[in-house]
Amino acid sequence: MKSKILALSKNAEFKNLLSKQKLTNKYVTIFFGSLNNKSNKKLNISFVTKKKIGNAVKRNKIKRRLRCIVNDAVKKISIKFDYSYLVIAKSTMLNNDYTNIKETLFQSFKKIK
Repeated sequence: MKSKILALSKNAEFKNLLSKQKLTNKYVTIFFGSLNNKSNKKLNISFVTKKKIGNAVKRNKIKRRLRCIVNDAVKKISIKFDYSYLVIAKSTMLNNDYTNIKETLFQSFKKIK
């Protein structure tokens, strides 16, 4: 089955989301809100890791983990498809266990209503 995740593409979409609602936890900061020209069929989400976190290998590892967690979250919990999400990773993601990160992110996505 093809993934239902679609990344944000335009700079204006990122700037628009940064001015919307925000939710922060130990591992990530999630900006979310509704965008005008978005279809409700796919989940509009982007993952950002800053260069401060480490080299490209470490940053890509974090993004792969986040993508996997969000794919599980789409299947197991109800994520609102009418919102767009911007997930900015923190450096604490590198040294922690995958299951802890997954539980924390699931709790954060459940808070978004």
